[in-house]
Amino acid sequence: MTIDHPPPAPTTGPVPWEKSFAQKMLEQMLRIRRMEEKCAELYGAGKIRGFLHLYIGEEAIAVGALSCLTNDDNVVATYREHGQALARGIPMRALMAEMYGKREGCSRGRGGSMHLFDAERRFFGGNAIVAGGLPLAVGLALAAKRLGEARVTAVFFGDGAVAEGAFHEALNLAALWRLPVLFCCENNWYAMGTALERAQAETDLAKKASAYRIDAVACDGMDVVACREATEQALARLHAGRGPQFIEFRTYRFRAHSMFDAELYRDKAEVEAWRANDPILTFAARLRREDKLSDAEWAALEAAAEAEVADAVAFAETGTWEPVEDLLKDVYTPCHA
Repeated sequence: MTIDHPPPAPTTGPVPWEKSFAQKMLEQMLRIRRMEEKCAELYGAGKIRGFLHLYIGEEAIAVGALSCLTNDDNVVATYREHGQALARGIPMRALMAEMYGKREGCSRGRGGSMHLFDAERRFFGGNAIVAGGLPLAVGLALAAKRLGEARVTAVFFGDGAVAEGAFHEALNLAALWRLPVLFCCENNWYAMGTALERAQAETDLAKKASAYRIDAVACDGMDVVACREATEQALARLHAGRGPQFIEFRTYRFRAHSMFDAELYRDKAEVEAWRANDPILTFAARLRREDKLSDAEWAALEAAAEAEVADAVAFAETGTWEPVEDLLKDVYTPCHA
């Protein structure tokens, strides 16, 4: 079976936002892109170790969706979570230090790329286990409901998680208990190295979710406007008492699954075709056509992102390692009778 995932035509429609907000959204996507490009470079230099899963190509989802949440809402992410962490407001310095394994990192250097965490910003992972965040999100939402809190829990996961039992259990319980969960499926068509059609009999993931009597929609995950609008509408339904919501963001990662991935499962021509749908460049082009972005303003955004990345790297470089005598701290506590 030949698998081909042709990209949709790049969005060219009007941007329904004022100039300052539109540029803020562009800035956020650019920050994510430049930080991850630097992370790939640092990984090659041996500065970042372990696993590293890049979000390059998917930035519109994190920026569009998270811009709709309040500071009181919960966010649970998968292991490809740098974009969500930055968009949530975790400082780039803390993220880069965590990549380095330094104590100044958001997880004190113990989590690394796949386990970013910030309780103050209600960012509960970074989870390395596929679909592992889904039951956590249901638990957080159940706690909020029982405590009478108005907060929503947004959980991000990939198309590969849909094949896991935890996905079905989480959607079933969320629907049964009418929990305030926003399920955000980032469908990039390849669960690690397996095309969606090779793993799922039903490839319309929104349709699959709707089997649990959940409002489920699909949107263009390469368009930050579409991502924000789909999220706004889902949250409106949720707050109106319609129960949990599901959004399938149809997107594409431009880089391999991880830095160890030889990427032999998809044609290079397919990747290049999707690059024409770059969420940053196509959005910038739309803003230029509407006189909401000048060349000088684009250059300023680029310079600011690069300066922030350079500052974060310098911060991580001068960070401190955990003392050897603390390596077992918080790992194991003996039980005394």
